[in-house]
Amino acid sequence: MFTGIVSGTVPILKIVEGEGIRKITVDLGDLVDGLESGASVSLDGVCMTVVSMDSGEVTFDAITETLDRTTLADRSEGDLLNVERSMRLGDELGGHILSGHVMGTAEILEMNTVGEGLDLLISIPDGCSPFILEKGYIAVDGMSLTVGKCDEESFGLHIIPETLRITTLDKKVIGDRVNIEIDSRTQAVVETMLRMGKS
Repeated sequence: MFTGIVSGTVPILKIVEGEGIRKITVDLGDLVDGLESGASVSLDGVCMTVVSMDSGEVTFDAITETLDRTTLADRSEGDLLNVERSMRLGDELGGHILSGHVMGTAEILEMNTVGEGLDLLISIPDGCSPFILEKGYIAVDGMSLTVGKCDEESFGLHIIPETLRITTLDKKVIGDRVNIEIDSRTQAVVETMLRMGKS
């Protein structure tokens, strides 16, 4: 489980393409302390399993299902990824509970600088519209964020300077795609209400 409070960004050192698999090696630096093979790490909001480690260099395997549903298929060597280690008992929950199971990708439609912050307009992936509500939670590339105004096709985000400083958002441009994970509690409530309405 994750909280959506990104620790920072890490560079992709190497990508090796295999049959139905993509090996991605990143430099976790100090974040590698206490990490073991088999542990879970969030990369751009995608829950990935540590396959091997060599000092701060950590390798993960992205299978076809992951590549089809996320932006990891589009990433290249040298790109930066948002990173978060998995939540441990006793950790502060600063964001909201995330699984790292991305629902799909969305497109950045608009970007507007507001003072030192940034306003974004992002498309809604197919099937996610009922679960994206104003003032609700959403994860975008692993960042726990609060939804601004939304309609059936898009939703707004208001990004503070600190989030821009420690994540990849300041490198994004209009047309870029981002990973979306909807809030599981919201999904459960909405699906329950929809089922009750149909019965």
